[in-house]
Amino acid sequence: MTTTFAALGVPDDLVAVLTRAGITTPFPIQTAVVPDALRGRDVSGRAPTGSGKTLAFGLPLMATVGKGRPARPRALVLAPTRELAEQIARELIPLGKVRRRFVGVVYGGVGYGGQIQSMRRGVDVLVACPGRLLDLIEQRHIDLSEIEIAVIDEADRMADMGFLPDVKKILGMTPSSRRTWLFSATLDGAVGALTKQYQNDPVRHEVGEAGDTHGNARHFFWKVSADERPQHAAAAIGASSPAIVFCRTRHGADRLTRRLEQLGVRAVAIHGGRTQSQRMKALRGFSDGRVQALVATDVAARGIHVDGVATVIHFDPPEDGKAYLHRSGRTARAGAPGVVLSLVSEGTANAVRNLQRSMGLDAPIGHPDADGLTGPGHRLDPNVRPRPTVTRAKSPRGHAGKNRRRTKNPGHQYWG
Repeated sequence: MTTTFAALGVPDDLVAVLTRAGITTPFPIQTAVVPDALRGRDVSGRAPTGSGKTLAFGLPLMATVGKGRPARPRALVLAPTRELAEQIARELIPLGKVRRRFVGVVYGGVGYGGQIQSMRRGVDVLVACPGRLLDLIEQRHIDLSEIEIAVIDEADRMADMGFLPDVKKILGMTPSSRRTWLFSATLDGAVGALTKQYQNDPVRHEVGEAGDTHGNARHFFWKVSADERPQHAAAAIGASSPAIVFCRTRHGADRLTRRLEQLGVRAVAIHGGRTQSQRMKALRGFSDGRVQALVATDVAARGIHVDGVATVIHFDPPEDGKAYLHRSGRTARAGAPGVVLSLVSEGTANAVRNLQRSMGLDAPIGHPDADGLTGPGHRLDPNVRPRPTVTRAKSPRGHAGKNRRRTKNPGHQYWG
């Protein structure tokens, strides 16, 4: 039975904001979470990326959060990447405006000055990446002693990126009386331990199959020679865009971007070697249609949260099945269709076949056919999880972790 935001208990002024934005029907995760969150319950929510989690916590947050004082926000939203923090803040701003609640955002990779100034002026809702937040707390620019609501978004990705110790340290600085809302693609393992330690009798809501971030994606594998991959990638982008193209290295991403431009594709690279302002400019161009393709490395792609991606191209094969899922999850979000294409050369064929076996993908490695991307393809069984593989150890923070490098960019603050 279809419901409405008003029927869930969302106040009229917030419903009006949603209506003006053309949002009238709640997604399943919103229908499940909003009433309990409004009643003051701790909530654990499992739902795939792109399922509407931000409004699921943003609506009850803005409906109930109090006014903060300088350097003392009343609500905290933790996000694993800069780009996700930006996206969350953009979605909360219109809701905060009608409630006279200010939204601020802090993350690394930009200068401290603008973020410090915003905290001095006063922020009611703070969206933050763990590394920069701890920096500002240590410098006494932020005090979490008056937090009423703490939200941990994409907790599984926090765990993957080595941020859970920082998350626990941050939660330990907030009052024990706070409400804690946690959202993740999975609620077991390290994330499950987090809920037991920091939530009080949480109500648990699960939407979609576990690990199902790609239910409507069709998967294709093309056998191509290594030096002809750029031409085939360009053909696929021409047939189905906007697209995100994955490369293993920064150098490879830059090289492919230049080649795609020569082939007539409007492309831009996004990786850890780019400044934050360059990355945000690339994402804006991609979001508004001026860029057909983002050429990304795996680390940078953790922060890409853009709806409407038609195609994901594995230009270089992913490291393992988990990386394949993370990459592929950039398309087919929130029930939309999508295409996932792997370019398989002679040198990578064995690795791709091993990947297919680990994923339960019984898809043929066929000849290139851009027109055929609109065909049935192969769909992943949402109940099949990749078998674990042995991979090299990585730095727990990676390129998206705590970044103390100062730049001339004054930072980004959002004011309702």
